[in-house]
Amino acid sequence: MENISDAMRQYMDKHQLNENYQRLMASVYQDPTVKAFLEQHRDQLTNDQIDRSSAKLYEFVNERHRLENGEPTFAPGYEPTLVLNDHLIEVSYKPTADQRAKLKQQAARKRVSSVMMPKLIKNATFDQFEPDEDQQGTGRMAAANQAMAFIDAYIADRKHFHQGLYLYGSLGIGKTYLLGAIANYLADNNVRTTLVHFPSFAVEMKSAIGNNQVAEKMDAVKKSPILMIDDIGADAMSAWIRDDILGVILEYRMQNELPTFFSSNFSMDQLEHEHLAQTTNGDVEPIKAKRLMERVRFLAREVVMAGPNRRPK
Repeated sequence: MENISDAMRQYMDKHQLNENYQRLMASVYQDPTVKAFLEQHRDQLTNDQIDRSSAKLYEFVNERHRLENGEPTFAPGYEPTLVLNDHLIEVSYKPTADQRAKLKQQAARKRVSSVMMPKLIKNATFDQFEPDEDQQGTGRMAAANQAMAFIDAYIADRKHFHQGLYLYGSLGIGKTYLLGAIANYLADNNVRTTLVHFPSFAVEMKSAIGNNQVAEKMDAVKKSPILMIDDIGADAMSAWIRDDILGVILEYRMQNELPTFFSSNFSMDQLEHEHLAQTTNGDVEPIKAKRLMERVRFLAREVVMAGPNRRPK
């Protein structure tokens, strides 16, 4: 096959095409990417087929220049590429590096389901989780290190059970944010997580009774590959929420060895004796509280987070 550029020049001269078109197409055929594509497929294309594809070649060069110059393009977020289709040249569009990163982030966010959780968890990352260590190893960084240890172990081996973390400490220390950072990191590694603000979830479950949606809503939570129960112990529980909602969820997750995280202002002992043992009716039921805490202790390891309140004053 003769030289592509010379052949096209002869073709344009032979057909006495107008000067503007010749100038326009000459620049297209001199484009390094176009020249390389034509050379790669020189045995698969005739001059006539190349001519019939001239509009596509022009589209490719024009769109790529627009993309390089930051101008509006035909397909925002996508870059043109040349392909051969049935002996004709076509333009295909593939995501740019920025678009691929954006699509990856969108896909990751879909792996994090939340129920009445604050917006801050959507963008929570370990990079933004500032250290605030103390000498006893109970600060934010110690908790973050244990969180990363869980992540590394879980990603390396998802077949076996891994205990989650029971994060407890004073208000504003960053417990909820850390849960969000863990969830987002796991999402980037194709792990689906559900975060539940438990006091709000309890209210939602009560409302679901009238709509016959209790089982459906509870299934979505209890079967999640990773479950994070935020702010447990913040509000007093009725016996029904404690036994038929929380108890059923934790029993299912214990039996199926599904990693579960918690955050609370109470230590495990405090949660058992000062919160779960007493219902909103004033009943004191230490045996039921103990049974529930056995499930919590099986599912998660207690981690204290100490330090100042970091919320804006």
